[in-house]
Amino acid sequence: MKYNIKLFRYFYLLLTNFLKYMRKSNFLIAPKMNLIFIIILFSSAVHSQTSENSIKSTPTFWKNVQFGGGFGLNISSQFTEINLAPGAIYRLNPKVAVGMGLQGSFISSKNDYSSSIYGMSILLLMNPIEEFQISIELEQLRVNRNIVMIDGPNKANNFWNTGLFLGGGYGADNVVVGIRYNLLFKESDFVYSSAMMPFIRVYF
Repeated sequence: MKYNIKLFRYFYLLLTNFLKYMRKSNFLIAPKMNLIFIIILFSSAVHSQTSENSIKSTPTFWKNVQFGGGFGLNISSQFTEINLAPGAIYRLNPKVAVGMGLQGSFISSKNDYSSSIYGMSILLLMNPIEEFQISIELEQLRVNRNIVMIDGPNKANNFWNTGLFLGGGYGADNVVVGIRYNLLFKESDFVYSSAMMPFIRVYF
C-alpha cells in the first residue's frame, strides 16, 4: 500500500510538470494521446502491484485446504451398492476445520427395490487433542426410490432426508477411524439401516 502511494505521487508530479511544459512551449501535438499514455502507464503499474499482492496471499489460503472423501462398493448376486463421497475441508487452526462434501449412491436389491441418493453436507471438525477428533455433520439428501410391487405396478417414493451426525474418531496423520450417530434418524425412511454408523475419514 505504501508503495502504491509513492508511485501515485511520482506519476502525479510527472503529469503536473508535463502539463506545465506543454503550456509554456505551446506543445499542442496530440496532447490528449500523451495524457492517455501516462494514465495507462500509471494504471498498469498499480495493477501489477495489486496482482502481485494477490498472488502472494493466494497460496496462504490453499495451504490450509485439504481434499479427500470416500468410495464404497458392495456387489453380490442379489444386491448392489455403490457410494461416492468427495469433499474438502479448510483448517482454521490446528484444532478446528470446516468443510463441505458431495454424496451420491446407488442401491439395488433384486426383485425388491432400487434407489439413487444424492446430496451434500457441511462439516465441523474439532481436535481437542491431536489423536482424537469430534465431528458435527449436517447432511441433506434427495432420495429417489423405486419399490417392486408383487401384485401391481412398481411404486415410486421420492423425498428429501436430513441427517445430523455427531461423531468421534481416533486417527493419525490424515486418516481418522470412528463412529457417528444420526440424531434425526428415522427407520421408516430406509435411507440408513441404523442411526449408528462407522466411518473412515481421509483428507490430504
